[in-house]
Amino acid sequence: MREGYYAQIWKVVRRIPTGKVATYGAVARAAGFPGTARQVAWALRGAPRGRLPWHRVLGAGGRILLPTEGGLEQRLRLQAEGVSFQADRVRMDRHQYKMNV
Repeated sequence: MREGYYAQIWKVVRRIPTGKVATYGAVARAAGFPGTARQVAWALRGAPRGRLPWHRVLGAGGRILLPTEGGLEQRLRLQAEGVSFQADRVRMDRHQYKMNV
């Protein structure tokens, strides 16, 4: 099951365009696994390095949940794509990708 779950999550994450973001919960729902937002983080950690725009997936309300250097890297990657922040949150009103469920 884990292999199939991860593949579905990765497929959804690959659809998030440059300059857009989605929450862990939205990714889980779009992949057909509502209520598994926490497991999305594990799926992203298990992804092949460099092949997934992991940085476009955020916590609820546009929060970066990665600690220390990982969180800084995520913010820098998003800013390089033109994603704007208000304090410590992504401006979801401007950058949220509407997932097809």
